[in-house]
Amino acid sequence: MDLIARLRAGLPGEAILTDPDVTGSYANDMASFCAAGTPAVVVLPRTVEQVQHIMRTATELRVPVVPQGARTGLSGAANASDGCIVLSLVKMDRIIEINPVDRIAVVEPGVINAVLSRAVNEHGLYYPPDPSSWEQCSIGGNIGTASGGLCCVKYGVTAEYVLGLDVVLADGRLLTCGRRTAKGVAGYDLTRLFVGSEGSLGIVVRAVLALKPEPPQQLALAAEFPSTAAACAAVCEIMARGHAPSLLELMDRTSIRAVNAMAQMGLPDSTEALLLAAFDTPEPAADLAAVGALCTAAGATEVVPAETAAESDLLLQARRLTLTALEQVKSATMIDDVCVPRSRLAEMLDGTAAIAEKYGLTIGVCAHAGDGNTHPTVCFDAADPDESRRARESFDDIMALGLQLGGTITGEHGVGVLKKEWLARELGPVGVELQRGIKDVFDPLGILNPGKLF
Repeated sequence: MDLIARLRAGLPGEAILTDPDVTGSYANDMASFCAAGTPAVVVLPRTVEQVQHIMRTATELRVPVVPQGARTGLSGAANASDGCIVLSLVKMDRIIEINPVDRIAVVEPGVINAVLSRAVNEHGLYYPPDPSSWEQCSIGGNIGTASGGLCCVKYGVTAEYVLGLDVVLADGRLLTCGRRTAKGVAGYDLTRLFVGSEGSLGIVVRAVLALKPEPPQQLALAAEFPSTAAACAAVCEIMARGHAPSLLELMDRTSIRAVNAMAQMGLPDSTEALLLAAFDTPEPAADLAAVGALCTAAGATEVVPAETAAESDLLLQARRLTLTALEQVKSATMIDDVCVPRSRLAEMLDGTAAIAEKYGLTIGVCAHAGDGNTHPTVCFDAADPDESRRARESFDDIMALGLQLGGTITGEHGVGVLKKEWLARELGPVGVELQRGIKDVFDPLGILNPGKLF
């Protein structure tokens, strides 16, 4: 029995896509410079049992399986391989439970981040992880890549909110790991192992997520600086003094000018760095005043605190527009997500500026400054082979700089195809050997998302 016939034995007809024009649209995520193959079929299951059937079929026929969410990823982790089954989980999109007493939500992987966030808000609760693509990205994808977001500086990343998982393994068995309780230390933490595994160990079909009480409305301030060094010094001082901002973001000169050009934000041309801070504390105005004083002491030329939520949104608009504005600089962009210790943030930004000059490219940097996670965005003309080459080389130089500064090659986007070589450099030979050994335990045939990570 061939692959399609075998899949049809356990799936409804509408769940199986074979038209090459349609399946080709599922071939890749949003990453640049990441090869994608041609899938044999795309399947869109709606139940756990259907996912189990798909995996049993794949194991029996030795067919690779590439799990996908909303394909908003930036590392090629969701890219198809030739002849694979693309297993899209977008139809498994139910919020099964929201429990205000236990402060958990139980969801399927296709639930959109923003949909979940709004649903729990109705119960006076809060799901903090908020990737920039939160209106499009799925919870399953967030779990697969261990996504972050603007609020990570105070609330942490996706991994800190995943309490338990149901996972369909490569051979079709269903594994339940983790818990619904506030505490639990029974055995190895398999739940945390799946978070960030990019679909290489199993297919997440259900997640138990921790929730927090909804915080007060945040207030923000914007501080303009004459140098990135001064802005980064302010970041270090804010964190050293024990402040807990709900957001602490930084934009470099290139990003500021791109936003000005697109949206006429009116930021002075003399501004070399813009620092945005927000607090969702009971007395945010007092916290903003304290942070504003630290910014002034660090050399800020202007500090503008908001007095209302509407004013806060206006101040944060420039940060939200950054990537869109940089995309208008050239026909293509490569977005990096190197994370460094906060104390090395200025070196990371200054080093990136030197790399941009070295390669004759526009590279804008916005950063989750509070946790050292930078997003250097390389702008280039994809139709120009030389410029494309320089873009790729600059990208590698940026990752090398991050490692040199004691950082990591990815803070929230994952490894996928794009950073395989760099993962090996960061982990070292012993680390790679052990991680491959773990992969072999869960996926002895190597059919789960082959070619990713290692």
